[in-house]
Amino acid sequence: MKSYRVIFTIFTLLSVFFSYSQRMVGNLLSYRIQEDHVVHINGENAQFQIKFCSPTIVRFRTSWKGKFSEEKSLLVNKYNWPKVPFEVLESDETLTFKSDSLQVRILKNPLRISILDIEGSIISSDAVNSSKGGAYKLDELIGVQKSMFPEEHFFGFGERMDFLDRKGKRLRLDVGRGMGKPHIIGAYNVLEANYAPVPFFMSTKGYGIFFHTAYPSIWDMGMRNPQIYSFEAEGGELEYYFIYGPEFSKILDGYTSITGKSPLLPKFALGLHVGTYSGGTWGHEEQTSANYPVALVEQFRDLEIPIDVLHLDSTWRMFGENGGSGATTFEWRETFQNTEAMFDSLYDLNLNMVGLHVRPRFDNGNKLKLLDEARDAGHVYPEEKNPGEFVNFFNEESVDWWWENGAMRVVEEGVMFFKTDEGSAFGRKANESNKTGPQGKDIKALHNLFPVAYAKAPFEKFEQHNNMRGMNHTREGYAGIQRYPFIWAGDWPSEWQYFEPVIKAGLNIGMSGVGYWSHNMGGFEHVADPELYIRWCQFGMLSPIAHLFGMEHPNYKEPWNYGEEAQEIFKKYDRLRYSLIPYLYSYSYEMHKTGMPLMRALVLNYQDDPNVYNLSDQYLLGESLMICPVTTKGAKTRVVYLPEGKWINYWTGEKFDGQQYLNVLCPLEEMPIFVKAGAIIPTQEVVNYVGERKINQTKLDIYPEGSSYFQLYDDDGRSLEYQDGHFSTTKIESIKENGYLKVLINASEGKYNVGARNYVVKIHSEENYKKLSINGKEVEISKGEMINFKQEGILKIKPPQTNNETIEIILKR
Repeated sequence: MKSYRVIFTIFTLLSVFFSYSQRMVGNLLSYRIQEDHVVHINGENAQFQIKFCSPTIVRFRTSWKGKFSEEKSLLVNKYNWPKVPFEVLESDETLTFKSDSLQVRILKNPLRISILDIEGSIISSDAVNSSKGGAYKLDELIGVQKSMFPEEHFFGFGERMDFLDRKGKRLRLDVGRGMGKPHIIGAYNVLEANYAPVPFFMSTKGYGIFFHTAYPSIWDMGMRNPQIYSFEAEGGELEYYFIYGPEFSKILDGYTSITGKSPLLPKFALGLHVGTYSGGTWGHEEQTSANYPVALVEQFRDLEIPIDVLHLDSTWRMFGENGGSGATTFEWRETFQNTEAMFDSLYDLNLNMVGLHVRPRFDNGNKLKLLDEARDAGHVYPEEKNPGEFVNFFNEESVDWWWENGAMRVVEEGVMFFKTDEGSAFGRKANESNKTGPQGKDIKALHNLFPVAYAKAPFEKFEQHNNMRGMNHTREGYAGIQRYPFIWAGDWPSEWQYFEPVIKAGLNIGMSGVGYWSHNMGGFEHVADPELYIRWCQFGMLSPIAHLFGMEHPNYKEPWNYGEEAQEIFKKYDRLRYSLIPYLYSYSYEMHKTGMPLMRALVLNYQDDPNVYNLSDQYLLGESLMICPVTTKGAKTRVVYLPEGKWINYWTGEKFDGQQYLNVLCPLEEMPIFVKAGAIIPTQEVVNYVGERKINQTKLDIYPEGSSYFQLYDDDGRSLEYQDGHFSTTKIESIKENGYLKVLINASEGKYNVGARNYVVKIHSEENYKKLSINGKEVEISKGEMINFKQEGILKIKPPQTNNETIEIILKR
């Protein structure tokens, strides 16, 4: 009996070992370097590839099938990388590939990866003290285990609402709101919310990893073992990109080089966006009308509250016979009369764009039978129990059919963009309509891709039809969604408990390559506390996209519904936003070039400061403005953390040293804002809509500290010509040293003609400057034709109008 048990035990151990050996790459058997500089490695149990996409970006692939899949993906925007020279170093134990920035070292037996900087310090390595160290496969599950440094912290992962720093956390990435508590009572689960997950993170060790998979993925960032982190996918091929910075800004630049840079939105998209249910909402659809949107915009105009973009949400359309509210018929509800005249009136009120809410499924209406026609033509994705309802956005012919037979019915009347909702319903239960999309093994790999394909279709179609930059307003996303902006955070209730989580969502999505992001100011459903409404709108006006929308029939979220004080504060911050358009637009261009978002978690700029790792209620807007929303009801003060450097209270002008906490006043009308010393902030006169009149004057608020500069960006604001170099930049410099201040407004450079421009320079300084010269000419500070005067710590200088000549301003004590 004992001998039987011994034999059985040995057999079991051999079986376990055999199983284990089959799921690891195993020992390195041979390698070769292909003509395209791809290193191809034969392992005992799998094939392995290494490719330097750049000196700081390395692509790793592992296949257990003996071949690799086709290089084509909705997620990756660039495969054609230039050849990167590297050196090969080999010993008995290791094989090393060395670029001019990184070393990829392969331990041969068993195969393990370490990545080192050029000096030889380890940046990242496969786990060595684990049964699953390195790449592995177990049934359909594929993954990697990596060693984790004690001081290492992790950021990114998409639009998460729970944490910033993921060290010690575990999460699953799969598009959807989460199926937690019933939303009817407002108890959304912020731990599960996953509208726009992104399988990408950045480490404070100076690197990032993009896991190129569309399958649901599981990430354990040291929760089970504080010395190991892992990422796994529920199918497919193992492929990931290693991106070295070491600065977060360079890592984001690398990630968005792989998945695509965000295009520039039209300049007016930086103005106020408003959504409306057109006088009705769920259960009150009979009260909708074409007159309501016009009257709504007229009230904004009468109150001189700037607005640029309007969208009509779901109740504009006829709810169909099959999908109900969860599908799109492209047929107007019978309460809307003469919709072409409605669009004419809205554009006569100088809106720059009007759009409509849609969902990704066809349905039959009273007159149009688009679902039947699409099924007959084969343009819907087939489902197990019916011919299908979801437009097959993966197929170009189906996209063309959807556009020509559905979308164009409203586009011809005046629609210029869509709000693409409920992209999560493909392959799982929808949140709002309880529709369950296509199911099955093949769908698992398409569920996370669908929101990207869904947003891509109208973005590109409208861009072509409108003959101007595209814009798409979408809720769900995944890696690469930044190419078809913009994202909104979803329908979070008007409750204090959801306010800060929404801010976290914006910070996390920004650290995941998506810079154009918005949320429903004041919350979506439920009647908002007026104080919450004001505080949320203050934050919303200084978010990347300012978006006002919510339902609480019959009041909605317009500011006049919350009292005179709320209306005045709303208008104040709306006007502040419009004054900042030159600043926001310039950083939009920087985002287009580098991937750095408009709304920046402080860790993006201060990744070596542990005090900012979990700071979820402060952020930088651009490089120089620190925004500090007030998220506590009844707060009269709030604590603010100032990172290194010097900071100025925007409202009072007080100056503070960094690396300290402050307890600052925050009356209801005042959200704390701090300006980074050295900042140069361009502003403009407030307009009621972008394009109302030609802006000939630019104001420059300068907060001198050492040497600093700002690149002011200009183009026509609408066309795609900026992609061909038709833009200009104006470098503005501030140099302060030893009682001396020089401000240089350099001549603009580029193909776009900015024309004659006036500047007003406002120097925010307590320095007692006594001498001033402009372009070499001495000017009296207290008066004169240059309109120079000093008041409350601000020296205001108006140099002569320039026709693109350099302006030099020198101040001396």
